[in-house]
Amino acid sequence: MAESDPPPDTADGGAPGRPHRRGVEVAGSRDSNRGSPDPGQQAGGGTVAGPDPHAAASGLGLAQARPRRGDARFRLLVRAAAVFLLALLAAIAVFLVLQAIPALRDDKTNFFTTLRWDPDGSGSFGIAALAFGSVLSSVLALLIGVPVAVGVALLTSHYAPRALARPLGYLVDLLAAVPSVVFGLWGLVYLVPHLIPLSQFFSRYLGFIPLFASNGTFGKSVLAASVVLAVMILPIVAAISREVFSAAPTDHLEAAYALGATKWEVMTTAVLPYGRSGVISGVVLGFGRAIGETIAVALVLSANFGISWRILEPSGNTIAANVANQYGQAGPLGRDALIASGLVLFAITLAVNFGARAIARGRRQVAP
Repeated sequence: MAESDPPPDTADGGAPGRPHRRGVEVAGSRDSNRGSPDPGQQAGGGTVAGPDPHAAASGLGLAQARPRRGDARFRLLVRAAAVFLLALLAAIAVFLVLQAIPALRDDKTNFFTTLRWDPDGSGSFGIAALAFGSVLSSVLALLIGVPVAVGVALLTSHYAPRALARPLGYLVDLLAAVPSVVFGLWGLVYLVPHLIPLSQFFSRYLGFIPLFASNGTFGKSVLAASVVLAVMILPIVAAISREVFSAAPTDHLEAAYALGATKWEVMTTAVLPYGRSGVISGVVLGFGRAIGETIAVALVLSANFGISWRILEPSGNTIAANVANQYGQAGPLGRDALIASGLVLFAITLAVNFGARAIARGRRQVAP
């Protein structure tokens, strides 16, 4: 008779065919318990307090509350700064309006269309010639200075080596620290005499264009004032343009180079479109500096209350230069009239600012 196989192990009278696992499980649980004692017991029989979940939660809440308090304080601070700035702007506008109302009430002519300026004599004065000269000289300054400023920004951000770009950028920024009277004296003593041959050349060969037409008299002109203003706004536009050009995404530049683009194509397709809004902001700031410049323009521009497109002849005047020239000898009505002209200058600056922001926002929305 063949010897039969031993019966399978059973546990506690269990059915055959099922392995005995309780001993293994109990042993495993004992080993695990042996390796990780109860947190409330120690080898010496003493007890220690385990980690309190409520205390941990309260500590985490304090850690989160402190940054939130700091954020709230900082938010309150920046909001207060913004409100203060708006209140200051509103206070300036209210002051200008309140001071301008008596002059506008006593003006015997139309303030916005009259060319004459004689508030203390005949009581007739207007802003037409002054506003025209302010806008004309500022626009010409932008046409002269902005291309140079953008070129300098591209040079210092992407073309020149670092050893040359930094000193050049510092020198350009240093122009912003030069006082206005220094620019005015430079324009009066050096620029005006040296612009006469150039003015004669423009009058001889480009005289058919109204801007360059002349009667043969040259000197302190709108062209000289525009050149001085162009030099003065150059560091502002160049500094802002340089920063936005330097922030152009590197992956855009590398992608353009990978597609075989030249340096110029990279500038026109990756750098200039990216920095367009920054350049517009710089142009707006430059326009505000140009249209509000006082002493430099007063030194290089002849006081003439007429509207003329001829920028080579000694003619033209601006609102800011007229304030500098007339305020010292103005009477009560004359001072109010000058403040009224300042109100017009304030309105022109705000209109240009809002218009430029609308243009930049529209370009950003239609950009692919």
